[in-house]
Amino acid sequence: MVLFSSRKQALVGLDIGSHSVKLVELSESKGAYKLKNFAMANLPQDVIVDGAVMDSGAIIDVVKGLISQTKLKNKKVAISISGFSVIIKKIAVAMMSEEELLESIQWEAAQYIPFEIEDVNIDFQILGQNRDNPDQMDVLLVAAKKETITDYENLILGAGLELQVIDVDSFAVETMYENLFGIGEEEVIALVNLGASTTNVNVVKGPISLYTKDVPVGGKQLTQEIQKQYGLSFEEAENLKLAGPQLWASQRNLDKIINNHCEVVASEIQRSLDLFYATYPEEQIQRIGLCGGGAMTPGLVDQVRERLGIEVQLINPFEKISYSPKEYEDSYVNSVGPMAVVGVGLAMRRVGDR
Repeated sequence: MVLFSSRKQALVGLDIGSHSVKLVELSESKGAYKLKNFAMANLPQDVIVDGAVMDSGAIIDVVKGLISQTKLKNKKVAISISGFSVIIKKIAVAMMSEEELLESIQWEAAQYIPFEIEDVNIDFQILGQNRDNPDQMDVLLVAAKKETITDYENLILGAGLELQVIDVDSFAVETMYENLFGIGEEEVIALVNLGASTTNVNVVKGPISLYTKDVPVGGKQLTQEIQKQYGLSFEEAENLKLAGPQLWASQRNLDKIINNHCEVVASEIQRSLDLFYATYPEEQIQRIGLCGGGAMTPGLVDQVRERLGIEVQLINPFEKISYSPKEYEDSYVNSVGPMAVVGVGLAMRRVGDR
């Protein structure tokens, strides 16, 4: 699903999260991908809150730093958004052509969107015949506030780049997974992207997204709990969180704090998937793919697997993408892979895709 796009060309994926920015550039030949550029840098605290830009200048400085670091030549980029300013909803409408739906989508969308219709940009994808009513078809509706889109457009322009595509985080993850790992026509997979502030859940069946949900839980909550328990600054707590089990042993009860966080996240994922099953009782999720920085929290994969009794995979796109060992060490690529998923999916976008 592409919310906004221009003409067709290869793009650079720029994943602007609430905690960090990831830049990904790929080359493609006969369906195989090679990493041309990858870089990431942390953002100052609270420059993006709930998907809304709070301090564009600080973000522009970070993006410019990545451009300089990678000596980026291709200035045409794809970005993605999520948060409360984005609405994703599956609706049922009368059978009609795509052209007819284009003419009526504003009216159809107005029934489901909690914003004034003139304040949002709308995109849609026809999913096929409704399973309960053959006279209707299912449509995936995406709406984003124009104010949010304008903020990101200005941000990209300020960094000296050309914005070509605005996608949604969940769909960028889906693009990456489908292109690199493949999804069977009848296979049902839950793709869960755990960011700093938000977790995106997207349940797909073959090429179709059946269910999406954003959950307000992420790695930032763990950092804040460590900060509170040990009287640290946010940066000190973040460094301790990322230090790994060997250093955690020096902090009393830190292992319990991390384990409790994993239990909370696993519970939220289970709650989201229970809602999916309530809508699709006949479907069975066969695999869960976890990605994002939060997915790398030690013990989380095991917690989700034990709670849900489903195969759980930590997604590393660089397992399927070639790269030069002279430019990128294996240890580095493997350590950042799960965090690069959205950026990789964006870099696979081509303008004009649906």
